[in-house]
Amino acid sequence: MASASRLSVPAAAPRSARPIATRAQAQQEVKEQYETAENQTGMVFKPMKEGKEQLAQVASAHLTSSSTEDSLARLNFAAESEVGINEQINHEYSMSYQYHAMSNFFNRDNVGLQGFASFYRVSSLEERAHAQQLMDYQAKRGGRVKLAALAAPPPDYNHEEKGDALYSMEIALALEKLNFQMLYSLHDTAEAANDSQFQDFVEEMLSEQADAVKEISDFVARLRRVGKGLGVYEFDKFLAEKAAEMYAGIPSPIETAA
Repeated sequence: MASASRLSVPAAAPRSARPIATRAQAQQEVKEQYETAENQTGMVFKPMKEGKEQLAQVASAHLTSSSTEDSLARLNFAAESEVGINEQINHEYSMSYQYHAMSNFFNRDNVGLQGFASFYRVSSLEERAHAQQLMDYQAKRGGRVKLAALAAPPPDYNHEEKGDALYSMEIALALEKLNFQMLYSLHDTAEAANDSQFQDFVEEMLSEQADAVKEISDFVARLRRVGKGLGVYEFDKFLAEKAAEMYAGIPSPIETAA
């Protein structure tokens, strides 16, 4: 049996030297290359039909195009999954925006709760890291990231009955529970598309989100117990330490993209 190294398959013209092919032209070109090689050598590696289709898709992809049809990496990635990821990206950015506003409120000179300010600032960075994680996954699967406008969060978090500390933490809990619900919906989308790899990715985020909901729930319970006086001051010191721990665990943009 002849060795594979003795086969001679005609080389295609350099990409830059030929016009950009349509998908149909690329498929015909691949077919002709296989037939020519078989006529010359009497043997040729013949991949299954699906393999030829993927090769034709790669050959016809236009570089720098915004169309998902021109993705080199895209495979078994449903349009509904791509849309769902973009919705989740923008939700993560909305949460980051909200947490940033809350951080600036507690950093005011007439509020002065630096632990709360640090906790919400780091929470904002954490949500941005989640958005980046989703954008990197979108790129990995051959999708296109589409960012949307963000609604402006309120600048003040005073609450006459509850106090600003408890009120802001209840908002944080509502945000985290909403995020949990949206990730569940994203997992349903992955399941409907029969995309097990996408399901695994979302499940990792769901596990982390379940921990976040439990943690913020504990914070709300503690703040309800301590009231609006000295207990808030003590809890502020606790949050300052918590923020330092959280910041150490946030990946840098370089690590996230690696």
